[in-house]
Amino acid sequence: MKKLLWIGVVVIVSVIAARQFWLTGVRSAPIQYRTAVVERGPIVAVVGATGTINPVTSVQVGAQVTGKIISLHADFNSVVKAGEVIARIDPSLFQTRRDQAAANLVNAKAMWSKTRTELAQRKRELDRTQTLFQRELVSQNDLDMATTAYESAQAQLEVSGAQIKQAQALLDTADLDLKYTVIRSPVNGIVIARNVEVGQTVTAGFTTPNIFLIALDLTKMQVDTNVSESDIGGIREGQEALFTVDTYPQVDFRGVVRQIRNAPIIVQNVVTYDVVVEVDNRDLRLKPGMTANVSITVARKDDVLMIPNAAFRFFPSQSASVGQRMGESGSDVVKPLPGASPQGPHASGGSHGRKTVWKLTDSGDPTSVLLQPGISDGSKTEVVESELREQDKIIVGIAIPQGERKANQLPPGFGSGQKSTSSRDKGL
Repeated sequence: MKKLLWIGVVVIVSVIAARQFWLTGVRSAPIQYRTAVVERGPIVAVVGATGTINPVTSVQVGAQVTGKIISLHADFNSVVKAGEVIARIDPSLFQTRRDQAAANLVNAKAMWSKTRTELAQRKRELDRTQTLFQRELVSQNDLDMATTAYESAQAQLEVSGAQIKQAQALLDTADLDLKYTVIRSPVNGIVIARNVEVGQTVTAGFTTPNIFLIALDLTKMQVDTNVSESDIGGIREGQEALFTVDTYPQVDFRGVVRQIRNAPIIVQNVVTYDVVVEVDNRDLRLKPGMTANVSITVARKDDVLMIPNAAFRFFPSQSASVGQRMGESGSDVVKPLPGASPQGPHASGGSHGRKTVWKLTDSGDPTSVLLQPGISDGSKTEVVESELREQDKIIVGIAIPQGERKANQLPPGFGSGQKSTSSRDKGL
């Protein structure tokens, strides 16, 4: 019994010694940092967006009357001139209406001539009645009746004149409808879409049917891009833009920002604005409807100090946990390095837009440096005001040697009660 007791004591002491040795090894593990050198050179800030290539000016040609298409005189890619006939609608019905309107006009003019003759007759009767009344040969009632008949004939002549104008207007309308059966190109350009076939009936109702889409000039194109509201403040007219299309992935096309449209585009609470980029397309390689990946240059500086953006995401309290994870009680305790804020990575921003990065000194210790960031190209950021100098080493992360990773792993079956601690160590 006493022998078994001694064996148990020896086992317990051995376990405690092994555990203490493992913890001491973790605490003494050196911290190795991944660093980047402060560089000097040019930096270009760009705004990325996706857009669609469209003609600068395109005209939709429709039909103003309803009817059946009897002939087409233009097709896809046809070059047309202003006034050229490109389609015809069956004119039979409109010709009939025009003939009817012309006959109504002739009838109205004849009625006006008849009314004018009657007016002349009523005038003679009135003059004769007035002469007889002066000789007291007719009564006052006869004079009144003759006057009324004359005035009535005058009014009827005015009605006939109005009927002539109405008939003329109906004839003009019928002529226009007949004229609209011949569809002509309104501009010089090239047909990029044809939406009807011969024999198809087009209906001109509340919306004009679209028969052709004619682009004015395909040698000048534009890219309509959607720029987010967070980036629109840096866009200005005249800025340079580069873009690529899937058809020519290795070719960089150049353009210039021509217009920034103020109308917002809201899709699922995401607000964007249409930025129009003008492009020269003399070689006609760009086609309408192509998708363009656009990069708009919003700022450019030469010979400035630059640091990687990863430096802003580093916080030394994370690295301190590698060598100072275990406290005396065996629980997880994170001890920040001297000068590190206890509020975590969000404390990197200083007042007036300043930010904190960490420089590696010659002794291998990190030290905080306050700086004013400038423009960024997405991977590097300009340093405007700071104590940093060219070739200084900036900490961007932690490098844990492979040997230390293995040392941090518990032996199988050892420390079953430290499951949570072991899992966190592996996460480092």
